[in-house]
Parts: sequence; C-alpha cells; structure tokens
Amino acid sequence: MAWWGTLVGGALGYMFGGPLGALLGASLGSNFDRGLKKNLNFAPGDQERVQAAFFTASFSVMGYIAKADGRVTPDEIATAKNIMAQMQLSEQQRKAAIKLFEQGKQADFPFQEILQQFRQECHGRRNLIQMFIEIQLATAIADGEIHRSERNIIDQIADALGFSQRELEHLISLATGAAHAGQPKGLSLDEAYAILDVKKSSSDAEVKKAYRRLMSQHHPDKLVSKGLPEEMIKLATEKTQEIRKAYDLIKNSRK
Repeated sequence: MAWWGTLVGGALGYMFGGPLGALLGASLGSNFDRGLKKNLNFAPGDQERVQAAFFTASFSVMGYIAKADGRVTPDEIATAKNIMAQMQLSEQQRKAAIKLFEQGKQADFPFQEILQQFRQECHGRRNLIQMFIEIQLATAIADGEIHRSERNIIDQIADALGFSQRELEHLISLATGAAHAGQPKGLSLDEAYAILDVKKSSSDAEVKKAYRRLMSQHHPDKLVSKGLPEEMIKLATEKTQEIRKAYDLIKNSRK
C-alpha cells in the first residue's frame, strides 16, 4: 500500500496531470489538491506513479463499460464490488474506487484520452496492460455475455493499448473460462485449450510451453514489479489458478 500512502500524502499531485490526474483528483479531493503545491518530481514510469495510473484507469473504465449497454446491471455492480473486496481496499481506497467507477459512467468521460495516457504511463509493459484488459473483460462478462456495445468498447481498448484481435480473442477465452470455472459444470476441455491458446493436436511439449508462458505473464511478483498495485496481487493469483486448472484438465484428458 506504499503507493497509496504516497498518493494521499499529496506527493504525486505535482506531476500526475492529464485526464487520469483529473479523475484521481476528483476522487480524492483536498488531499490531492494539497499535493499540487508540493514541488516533487515523479518521472513517468516510476512504479508508484504507474500504480496510481493503473488504479485510476481500472475503476473508471469499469464504470464506462458497465454503462455501455444503457444501464448498469446488478451483476456489473457486484463485479466491481467483488474486485474491490478481493483487493481488500481500505475504506479510503474503496470510496475513491467507487467515485472513479461513477465518473466512468458520466456522459463526458474522456475514454480515449484515458487509454492514451494509461498506455504512456505503462511504458509498454504488456503484462500490466494485459491485466488491465482482463479486468475490463471481467466487467463486460459479468452478466453472462459480452453485449455488442461492450464488445465495441473492448475492441477500442485493445486497439488503443496495442493488442491485436487475435490476442484479444485469447483474453476473451481466458475471461470466459474464468467465468465458467466457478460454475457447477466447471471448465470444459475446449475452454481449457482456448485458455492456453493451443490446439488439441498440439504436442505435450507445446502445451507445457504455452502453460509456462502464461504463468510467467501472470506471475504476481512480476506484475507488481511492473506497476500492478499490491492490492491486486490476489487477482493475478486467481489468474494463475485458472491457467493451472486448464493445464491440469488437458494433462488428465491425455492420460
């Protein structure tokens, strides 16, 4: 939580501008405003600054997606609250996250500008950007399906953040598999292959290689070192568990 302590103390206020800074400032109020008077230099790419950008972009864009089909459903609200619960946010963090979610629902939400600044702040850290997209997909699929308006936004996110359609389809497979993994019927074999992004005809060595690559991409410590807020470690850990379930299912089916 070191990044949050720095943030609410006002230290990031001086250098964290743009649309993300405006959103974050509105969610924090006077604490952030006081930071504007401090002559502190946090260069782009500093871990604490990236963590603040990730937190701000994640919850505000979640609100934007939730409102995409014209109304925010109880499932979408529950998903946002569930992510907040998984992060074990403090009361102050939770209030800021809710305010960011609400700002994302507003008609004048600067969606494209937020994505552009977020990509700049991440400085090409694809694993971190991928985690951001996965969080947004979890919001979109919260009510059981990705509506056309939501898919349009997801496509825009992927394009703005430098992910191809093929890469996006794989992330959708991950999100769908995660949604099904907790259901009574569990994960299907087809979904398991889609999660690992391999074919049924792939060799055991190819399946293992894909599994190890995905586990490396979602390794919590690696993501935190790249700028994932510490509070989101549990989300990354759950991703690795879903990938492991898919791998185990494929392995057992081949015995």
